[in-house]
Amino acid sequence: MAITDVVNSSFSKWMDGSGTFPDIVISSRIRLARNLANTPFPHLLSEQALKQVVDKLKQAVGSNEAVKAAGNVDMAPLSELTSLDRLLLVEKHLMSPQHAQAATEGRAVVITGDESISVMVNEEDHLRIQCLLPGLQLAEAWKLANAVDDAMEAKLDYAFDEQLGYLTSCPTNVGTGLRASVMVHLPGLVLTNQAGRVLSALSQLGLAVRGLYGEGTEAIGNLFQISNQITLGQSEEEIIGNLTAVVKQIIGQERESRKLMVHEMKHQIEDRVCRAYGLMSQARIITSQEAMAHLSDIRLGVDLGILRGIDNRVLNELIVSTRPAYLQKLAGKEISPFERDIKRAEIIRERIGGRQT
Repeated sequence: MAITDVVNSSFSKWMDGSGTFPDIVISSRIRLARNLANTPFPHLLSEQALKQVVDKLKQAVGSNEAVKAAGNVDMAPLSELTSLDRLLLVEKHLMSPQHAQAATEGRAVVITGDESISVMVNEEDHLRIQCLLPGLQLAEAWKLANAVDDAMEAKLDYAFDEQLGYLTSCPTNVGTGLRASVMVHLPGLVLTNQAGRVLSALSQLGLAVRGLYGEGTEAIGNLFQISNQITLGQSEEEIIGNLTAVVKQIIGQERESRKLMVHEMKHQIEDRVCRAYGLMSQARIITSQEAMAHLSDIRLGVDLGILRGIDNRVLNELIVSTRPAYLQKLAGKEISPFERDIKRAEIIRERIGGRQT
């Protein structure tokens, strides 16, 4: 699959609703930061030097069997992607906002056919390998990302110190260079006013809680990203094991909060869910914030059995297909916020109609 196909579709593998605990965990991500030895970090390189790094990594990716196993692979210079295409890759979680906004010359992105693996070239580091899978599959994502990394390291000389580990542009990534994260849907904890207490305690465990698109973004639609903050002094397996254990505890707390709501607020929750569905299935104008809030209520209704006939895969895809970049891609031109609100409502009506209660 060419990257042109990726940016023309709102679907990615992480949306398919498989994996474990898919009712609460939307996706699992492993990201590895790597740099070339004896080469300054990207922000210190000239445009020509950045292009040389791209050429080296292109050769390594082209011979990487682990990457090829995930489907046809395409590597595109950012200069060949429009600003809208780059934003759409951000919305699909295949590229960071920082990479999308950087000067395009001397930077690139690699994406596999099933979109489970993407590689950012010359973002904050020379190489950022990402594996993104549906549900709670951190161990599986790590296995895949590690295989890609090992194959790359066989072709490239990484910046590595025997005591410190992998050397990275940001000191917080030094060591394993590993960031593991999960995207979770926690309406139960939010609606029962427990989210603040539960999530604030995670910092004491070396974990961070961020919004839908990572650092610096807000949590919308009751979606949160939980990730490790410590990369030095622990092995990759320990980091992943700790995060997995904590996420399973949060899953248990979320399920208990949902049971509490059904027991103590059954009619209020049913009313909230059905009002959300009624509005989303009939509205002609919907803002992005409003869509995410009501989609969260609909997802909760599906998980609790209040709504039937709506696949969580559809709701996962709507996270992307209702965002500004995809709406403009669909329109084939830049459209105003008001026009996007109209198009967003149209897409939602088409995708969630015909359900049963």
